[in-house]
Amino acid sequence: MTTDYDFQCTMCAKCCHDLRLPLTLTEALAWLERGNDVQILCDASPWLEEPPADNLQAAYRRRRTFPTTSGTLPTRVAVILAATFAGPCPNLRADNHCGIYDQRPLICRIYPAEINPFIELTPAHKACPPEAWTPGLPPLSRAGKLVDERIHATIQQSRAIAESEVQARQQLCGLLGIDHAAIWNEGFVAYSPARAELLTALRQLSNGIPTPARSPAAWHFVSNRRTTVEALSSVGASSSPAQTNDTARFEYLGFFPTSE
Repeated sequence: MTTDYDFQCTMCAKCCHDLRLPLTLTEALAWLERGNDVQILCDASPWLEEPPADNLQAAYRRRRTFPTTSGTLPTRVAVILAATFAGPCPNLRADNHCGIYDQRPLICRIYPAEINPFIELTPAHKACPPEAWTPGLPPLSRAGKLVDERIHATIQQSRAIAESEVQARQQLCGLLGIDHAAIWNEGFVAYSPARAELLTALRQLSNGIPTPARSPAAWHFVSNRRTTVEALSSVGASSSPAQTNDTARFEYLGFFPTSE
């Protein structure tokens, strides 16, 4: 299968609808200040021991997570701030141009490439129409490697920021009382804090205002799969099935059908 792709945006704006866009802390603050919504998505991985040095995927995840516990189980948690909207992006103009183009999030600048180096670029998984991938357009990748230097540099910037923000995202969860997560690769727990509350917390962090001293939070796993809940409980984790009454605090976004 070819991994040589040419690409040029067709301005169809299909990639600007019904999304949860990962944001940096600074981007999330700006998004909220424009009057838009941000969710906090959490997933977590059991972390019984450090992986071998040659396990590059585990090392990649480690740099983007913070350590904690779930029950007695050592765990690492990933936190994503996501611009959330149904229908068109609130910044999409009637002519399908971006109304904040010069301030658009990094994730938008990177599309259709992948930030995660372990996810293969697959045009069929993108919203762009076939004509956006017509051979002879500007080269995007060759032999599976990006050749667009601008996008490559933006990806490196995005990865560096994600690593540098890990501690601040942990502090944000502490400020907002966030302590539930889905298990990695099964879904996300999505919190939707009030806009004013999230703005206050982000401004506190961005201004370097000390956060109250707290004991490290013990996290709780949530899953819509019975076998997952049982497996986590068997190794000492705090875990429970996703319940409809959880929606008062968070929403469970599962990748798989609910299983009893």
